Amino acid sequence: MADGEGDPGVFTATALPGDPRLLPTVTNAFLGTRVFRDILHAAGVYSGAAGDTHRADVPSPLGLRMAAPGARSPAQSFTLDTWTGTFSHTIQCPGYTATHQLYAHHSLVHLMASSVTIRRLDGSTHPVTVQLQSLFVPQSQDLRLSPGPDFQGAHYIYGQTLVPEVEGGPRPTVHMLWTPVPQWLTLGGEERERCWQFLTAVAGSEEEAKRSYSAGLSLAAAGSLHRSHVRAWAALRRGCSVELDGPLALRQALHGCLYYLLSALPPRDSPGAPFHGISPGGLSNGTRGEDYWGHVFWDQARRPQSRRAAPQDTWMFPNILLLHPGAARAILHYRIRTLEGARRNAREQGYEGAKFPWESAATGREVCPEEIYGAQEIHITGDVLMAFEQYYCTTQDLKLFQEDGGWELVEAVARYWCSRMVWSEEEQLYHIRGVMPPDEYHSQVDNSAYTNAVARRSLNFAAVLARDLLLPVPQEWEDRARKIKVPFDEERKYHPEYDGYSPGEPVKQADVVLLGFPLMHPMSAEVRRNDLEMYEPVTDPAGPAMTWSMFAVGWLELKELQRAWSQLEKCFSNITEPFKVWVENPDGSGAVNFLTGMGGFLQVILFGFTGFRITRSGLLFDPAFPEGITELKLSSISYLGNRLEVTISREEIRMEVTEASWEPPASPLEAVLESGQRFPLGEGQSVSFPTAPGWIQRSPS
Repeated sequence: MADGEGDPGVFTATALPGDPRLLPTVTNAFLGTRVFRDILHAAGVYSGAAGDTHRADVPSPLGLRMAAPGARSPAQSFTLDTWTGTFSHTIQCPGYTATHQLYAHHSLVHLMASSVTIRRLDGSTHPVTVQLQSLFVPQSQDLRLSPGPDFQGAHYIYGQTLVPEVEGGPRPTVHMLWTPVPQWLTLGGEERERCWQFLTAVAGSEEEAKRSYSAGLSLAAAGSLHRSHVRAWAALRRGCSVELDGPLALRQALHGCLYYLLSALPPRDSPGAPFHGISPGGLSNGTRGEDYWGHVFWDQARRPQSRRAAPQDTWMFPNILLLHPGAARAILHYRIRTLEGARRNAREQGYEGAKFPWESAATGREVCPEEIYGAQEIHITGDVLMAFEQYYCTTQDLKLFQEDGGWELVEAVARYWCSRMVWSEEEQLYHIRGVMPPDEYHSQVDNSAYTNAVARRSLNFAAVLARDLLLPVPQEWEDRARKIKVPFDEERKYHPEYDGYSPGEPVKQADVVLLGFPLMHPMSAEVRRNDLEMYEPVTDPAGPAMTWSMFAVGWLELKELQRAWSQLEKCFSNITEPFKVWVENPDGSGAVNFLTGMGGFLQVILFGFTGFRITRSGLLFDPAFPEGITELKLSSISYLGNRLEVTISREEIRMEVTEASWEPPASPLEAVLESGQRFPLGEGQSVSFPTAPGWIQRSPS
């Protein structure tokens, strides 16, 4: 395999992986498929009740395979170009090439497109024919589909999902138009080159499907359909650009992660339809029995197959927030829209407020097939609120909380935590009992360190936000935040995972180490080190990919650069060739296109190498690079309405505000070093200073 002649963002192979799960995906905010697959998925379209809820399979005419009849062993190549968001398959035969391209359009998000181009390479005049093989059948196991009249040359089907998520609930409707695909394409004897376009439009209404299909046809007729997609995708990539000087494998992994993550986000400045969150395998995966069935949750879960993952609030969100706050806001709106379902979850378990489901689909009701996780892995509710807090600290977007329902969600979560705690007369502290921590090897434990710490953070944020909104702060919020127990061993100076944890007990995945990051629970460097030392050797080596990223961030904090790199290197066991598709577990089992692992990996770069930490008073930085990495450039970090270009080397940090919003007006910023030096960050003015710890804050002037 040759990776685009060294281009870290182009992945090329002469053969496909034997496991079809490892084929690359093409996705936008509303549609997604795996290349050569005969189904696609649409955002928010689920079928099945409660624990059987899964992404509904929509039949896909896009899974074409191209062949050159009569050619003996033609040269073939398969390329995923992350710069253009396009997958292509090329066959080279004597006298001609045939190229099949596939992409999910990034401004027309209800449209996916493929094309076949035959190009003559010599002066011959004989016809050239290629074969198109397709398994497409306009039927689905999850949708009751009916044919409709053709529209502008496209075939048309429509129908509803078979089973609602909750009894009496809505059944999403799907409308699909597609260009009929012939079995053969022929380049005439007088033609030098010809391109055939095949469009597929999928939407929740006939009107939107037809509008998208017509818009695609018009662009295709003007010869600009693919170009318009590439332009929209390139704008997204530029706005979220992360570049580093370092080993090729690391740069390839970085560009692969950015491609798969950004593919799942809505385009900039195009709010469009409501966003439906991010599941472990993205929109391309999630059929019944696959990749957590397309459910959304914090970071991890387990099924009988020992599957344990999902990205959104803990693993994907912090990266998205720094790079694309508009998409981060859309993710939070998903949680706001499902708040009523979370309230019902709390009531059914006998508590007040709102308890977010361990696995969520369209309604916010619990859809995890195994009751124990939904009942006990309650830290998800704090994880959701931590995302709201990070967003607030980074944007100061009061509208989300005052007008869009954010405050109601924050208040409901605070009420839930208060009702979930019990007072211990013996310890004179509040306890949370009978939970499953992030380490799912243990259940029904009392006082999970992570669960209790995230509950404390929820209550503290609720109190701070109430004051900022000039609302009364219930005394019990602050009282319980002060008096909740977070287990700590005074003798060994570390955090036991829960009451009764014995040092040396096996741990499934990152748990207590999350107290340091992302929770930023107060502790000394000694305690942080002891937590890492205690849990690193007992964490299951076959555990999910994001675990090692969190250990890497911890060691970077402590400037243990070699130890950090050794943890980050473990992630490469989860990255498959040739298209950098992540698998959940090193043995290839579990979820594929594993966005959770990618999210953890990106956090090592965006938060570990930079030392970025989101706080109420500023955006902290304290860079640390392992050996072999010399420079990191972040072209568009968002903070308080400003977009900053930040370039970090071992010797120097350069910062420049490249754009400041007008509405609402951006806060003027300054960089402050721990030494006390201050550097105003004016728009269009680059400043540099020696690499050292410091923070970015609102300028007092």
